[in-house]
Amino acid sequence: MRMRWGGKLFLGLIGYWISGGSIIGVVIGALIGHFFDSLAMKVQSFNPFRPYDPGEQDAVREALLSAAFSIMGHIAKADGRVSAEEVAQAEVLMTRMQLTSEQRKRAIALFEEGKSDDFPLEKTVADFREAVRFRKHMIPMFLEMLLQTALADGVLHANEEAVLLRVADGLGIPQAQFRQILAMLVAQAQFSGSSRAYGQAGGAAGNASAPSLSQAYQVLGLTQSATPSDIKRAYRKLMSEHHPDKLAAKGVPEEMIRVATERSAEISTAYDAIKKDRGFK
Repeated sequence: MRMRWGGKLFLGLIGYWISGGSIIGVVIGALIGHFFDSLAMKVQSFNPFRPYDPGEQDAVREALLSAAFSIMGHIAKADGRVSAEEVAQAEVLMTRMQLTSEQRKRAIALFEEGKSDDFPLEKTVADFREAVRFRKHMIPMFLEMLLQTALADGVLHANEEAVLLRVADGLGIPQAQFRQILAMLVAQAQFSGSSRAYGQAGGAAGNASAPSLSQAYQVLGLTQSATPSDIKRAYRKLMSEHHPDKLAAKGVPEEMIRVATERSAEISTAYDAIKKDRGFK
């Protein structure tokens, strides 16, 4: 991360002047300046209304593509073989992101690079984190994208989990939060899969089972003992994190917004099922 020097230099000079040319005054002033520079960086990092120039947007988009597909390839190879389901999941993501033909070629090449034994995972994660340092809301969504790849074949292998834990650590995501995101995505896959199959089979008359309420609660990260207030709070938080309009306002690249659109629809479906069962608006 680029360091700020303005506060250090300015307050260092002020300290020099006030102390009558004392080196101690310079040091104290510089330390105070460092505090204000650090505070300014944090404020800028968490400011959702910070303007983004087109060049920066392009850099973030490139960082997303480079990290997502190369790490997806690395995860797919982690269990010793790349399954057809994992390749298909990468193709699905390319379609969701509406990549151009050139972008698809680059994504495929990156996926292949990620499969190499000497793939620099930690550096790739660190580069992505640096690129999105002013868009920290992208980080959990990025991890979700990678988890969906690992879960594409229906099983999270131990080696895949180990890679994902390294990614989460590099992104600054605690292990407890990683486990929560994982549980929610597993429930989402079960809920949305059952829902689609149930609808295609013609409801109760078909062979598919209806999505369970337990799965709907898990999509929101809750249990069936949750109160209406808990349910509404969890729903609003998840929608705030995944709603396309809110993400667009925060400068998230269109490619990730398209992926979030499907996730927000599944969150809404689960919430509607719970509301109907519990009888609240």
